[in-house]
Amino acid sequence: MTKQLIIFVGQNTNETSHLNDTIMKNSDSKLMSRRGFIGNSTLASAGFMIIPAHSVTGLGHIAPSDKLNVAGIGISGMGKGNLARVGKTENIVALCDIDWREPTQKVFATYPNAKQYKDYRMMLDKQNDIDAVVIATPDHTHAVISLEAIKRGKHTFTQKPLTHTVHEARVLTQAAREYKVATQMGNQGQAGEPTRRLREMIWDGVIGQIHEVHVWTDRPNRGFIDTYWPQGVARPVDTPPVPPEVDWDLFIGPAPMRPYNPAYHPFSWRGWWDFGTGSLGDIGCHSLDPIFRALKLKYPTTIQAVSTLVNQESYPSGSMIRYEFPARENMVPVTLTWYDGGLRPMRIPELDEGMQMGSGGTLYIGDRGKIFDDKILPKSLRDAYNVPKPYLPSSPGHEEEWINACKGGAPAGSNFDWAGPLTETVLMGNIALRKELKEKMSTQVLNWDPEKFSFPNLPEADKFLHYQYRNGWSL
Repeated sequence: MTKQLIIFVGQNTNETSHLNDTIMKNSDSKLMSRRGFIGNSTLASAGFMIIPAHSVTGLGHIAPSDKLNVAGIGISGMGKGNLARVGKTENIVALCDIDWREPTQKVFATYPNAKQYKDYRMMLDKQNDIDAVVIATPDHTHAVISLEAIKRGKHTFTQKPLTHTVHEARVLTQAAREYKVATQMGNQGQAGEPTRRLREMIWDGVIGQIHEVHVWTDRPNRGFIDTYWPQGVARPVDTPPVPPEVDWDLFIGPAPMRPYNPAYHPFSWRGWWDFGTGSLGDIGCHSLDPIFRALKLKYPTTIQAVSTLVNQESYPSGSMIRYEFPARENMVPVTLTWYDGGLRPMRIPELDEGMQMGSGGTLYIGDRGKIFDDKILPKSLRDAYNVPKPYLPSSPGHEEEWINACKGGAPAGSNFDWAGPLTETVLMGNIALRKELKEKMSTQVLNWDPEKFSFPNLPEADKFLHYQYRNGWSL
């Protein structure tokens, strides 16, 4: 049975407020039955509307017992998994993807009652029953789709990185606050128990004040001998025909138009400046998140970078990016260094016998010891340490956090107030890699002013905070 919300509209504000209070306090009484309600002369004289609860935005409109009507936008990759978890408890009512080939058809078959679209704008125009959206499109379309949904009062789950540009991240953060929708970025590791135990150990002072952190990934490589997608490559010159199932114009979205090529879609878009955010954007919102939480970080004061050769089409095949953060609360300034493409810190002497640095990891360096991933080093310090009793509350699950927030619960752990500034910092690292800035970046760092939203010592870098959208697209 569809839940309904009864709103009284009367000329007397006090009378209307009293009647609305009465209806809530007597939800099981005859007053709440249609016949009893309409037969009540006092209520009838006030004027009223009976409307579906889900159609009222900003009133805590989804009762906890109700199911959300959820739409998926970008459904054949990460979106497929997000929808599977959301669909355990909620209604999947609409599915949208620009590519209707076999992977998408399989998702369509999983939700046969959901309406099917290629254009998210048409979907949002046609289906007024949508309460919330799950967005898992390529990075360059995250912001335009998310903002459209937010402005329409839809609760919004957007895959990491939240946006393609630093400016877009700031805009989405502000929009989510303004429209008061429940939000979540898709960095699911933040909901796990290991990140909570790590925070508790660091805040307990096990390795003292932390002044240095190193974090690395194999991306775009797959371990030491393979790759997930290419970076450091030039634009392909061949122009094969667009598959009939693909809407290439919608894939391009706000980016500059270029001919279709399977080098971009599916998946390999990650390595291209126009569509993806490279290795840092792909993994940074995952691996930097626990660091930001444990060390209470927000915006850096400086950024610098070195890399392999970089061009104007794709990200370098390997890079190192260093962020400096100021002192905050009771913590000293900290340097955070990012490595990708197979680069990583040199082996540290405190490692246990047989332990490897590996193709990905995180190393915290304090004045009393180190933490490598979740292992305290050296072993003597680990053996002597009494791990504190867990006290940070567990998460019900990443998607579940968002569902609960949509229904009036606490904000999700990676809501846009958190995810926005994190994404800004991640994407600033990519600006330091730009070919156009490489020579100057060899002699100076980028200074960041979050209030003025600029790099005061290198104004030419400001143009990379955003870009001019293609005609017909805007935030």
